[in-house]
Amino acid sequence: MVGFGAREAIVADRRITGLSHEVIAALVTEVGPVWQARHEARLSDRPRRRAIGAGARYKLVFVDRLLATLAHVRHGVTHDVLAC
Repeated sequence: MVGFGAREAIVADRRITGLSHEVIAALVTEVGPVWQARHEARLSDRPRRRAIGAGARYKLVFVDRLLATLAHVRHGVTHDVLAC
């Protein structure tokens, strides 16, 4: 998970995502619940060997995934750069 200070720096610097922090907050508010619902539906869609929620946790929470996606779309950077 991206540290709180790193996330704040990414959101504060408009050059990274191309969006203001108000727009990013609106995206999180609007897209976050839809992403979570689709994710849960995808998990419960198929027969499972383990219970939902078992196994490894995501390393990136939704906000961090959104910021990585925005940086990727804006700059066309590789996954190696995003991992840093």
